Amino acid sequence: MTNKKKSPKAEKAWSGRFRAKTHRLMDAFSSSLAVDRRMYKQDIQGSIAHSKGLEQAGVLTPQETKAIIRGLEQIRAEIEKDRFPFAPTDEDIHMAIERRLTELIGPVGGKLHTGRSRNDQVALDLRLYLRDALGALVKTARQFQQALLDQARRHLDVAMPGYTHLQRAQPVLLAHHLLAYVEMTERDKGRVRDLLARMDEMPLGSGALAGTNYPVDRTYVAQLLGFAGVTQNSLDAVSDRDFVIEALAALSILIMHLSRLSEELILWSSQEFRFVELPDAFCTGSSMMPQKKNPDVPELVRGKTGRVYGHLMALLTTLKGLPLSYNRDLQEDKEALFDALDQVSASLEIVTKVMQGLSVNRETLGKAAGAGYILATELADYLTGKNVPFREAHAITGRLVRWCLDHKKDLRDLTLADLRGISTKFEKDALDVLTVEGAIERRSQIGGTARKRVEVRLKALEKVLA
Repeated sequence: MTNKKKSPKAEKAWSGRFRAKTHRLMDAFSSSLAVDRRMYKQDIQGSIAHSKGLEQAGVLTPQETKAIIRGLEQIRAEIEKDRFPFAPTDEDIHMAIERRLTELIGPVGGKLHTGRSRNDQVALDLRLYLRDALGALVKTARQFQQALLDQARRHLDVAMPGYTHLQRAQPVLLAHHLLAYVEMTERDKGRVRDLLARMDEMPLGSGALAGTNYPVDRTYVAQLLGFAGVTQNSLDAVSDRDFVIEALAALSILIMHLSRLSEELILWSSQEFRFVELPDAFCTGSSMMPQKKNPDVPELVRGKTGRVYGHLMALLTTLKGLPLSYNRDLQEDKEALFDALDQVSASLEIVTKVMQGLSVNRETLGKAAGAGYILATELADYLTGKNVPFREAHAITGRLVRWCLDHKKDLRDLTLADLRGISTKFEKDALDVLTVEGAIERRSQIGGTARKRVEVRLKALEKVLA
């Protein structure tokens, strides 16, 4: 049963220095509880480790440590069951938990904050939270990659036009195009791993800014919390938000990649392209036009990208003028980080579902892959193979394309006489290079779109994900 008894110490923890209570507007303006309460697990995790460190240092008795841990575990259960009695004086999740702990176990609860400041406590909780959240994000990113790999595997035989400047350029395999996004996401995961390695230092024990007077073994506490080491400068530790900026930068790049894919899905699913059809479950219709099928998911992802960028710029701007060490401005870091994590995680998850249900219009893609003058480069390369300097070969092929445009002919409609009318360098075998399949298979160097290369890379990426 929830303990509803009002604590005799319901005043703010720092109220002793003040004659007057804070104004209600100040309470509302400065409270971060609505934002940081999601870090309750990490706060309790850090407090349990801190209590063990205090016991090892002789500050707490074993009985006091057991009582504190028991109380913290009860608080965790109360929060998870939505039975935690938050109070108007709770400025943040850290003070809410400390207040409730004292209510549950008495004055010994007040000993938990020995040798600790909210400054290093918050810095610890944020690292713990980010470590957990980024670990989950990497798993979601892997599922997204798997959806792309599955589509690539199913459509290894499907050619499509590759684009530069949104103009048809050269034919490629659809699988090759999809794997480009797998490569991007692999770099995204790499950036997250780099960040996790850099932030793998425990700031607890830095105190408010100068360290702690108590003989707490920081390395021992770091090991309890799974950190590789401890921070080396207390001033830096309590004011450092580089890891939050790095996270926001990595999230910005990741959602930029999702936005690029979203833009292509929007184009490809339009009546002008008709390359793919998005699953009905992730589209909406029009309240006025009954024929409409709107690509809402990719449009929303594209829209959320600017929102995530904004969080990165907001925190960079916040930090640029802050003197050492801690300043209350840093309270703004969590709202930016949490929203960016939420938006990117949700975007990854739903785009994964879209890709899993995506239908590919093989016939439309196949026709587009060879239409127009997309094979012109093959003729230029053919002439180069006949010992014609590439610039001359390029000019000859350009004149040929101009002739085709004037005469409303496709390259694949040309005869040998047509070719030789432009240049006698063309021989009978020139017509053999004007096939989509040949154009793709000739790109057989590492990284090229030839099927054998795509299959090799597909298998390698499947091993990476496994």
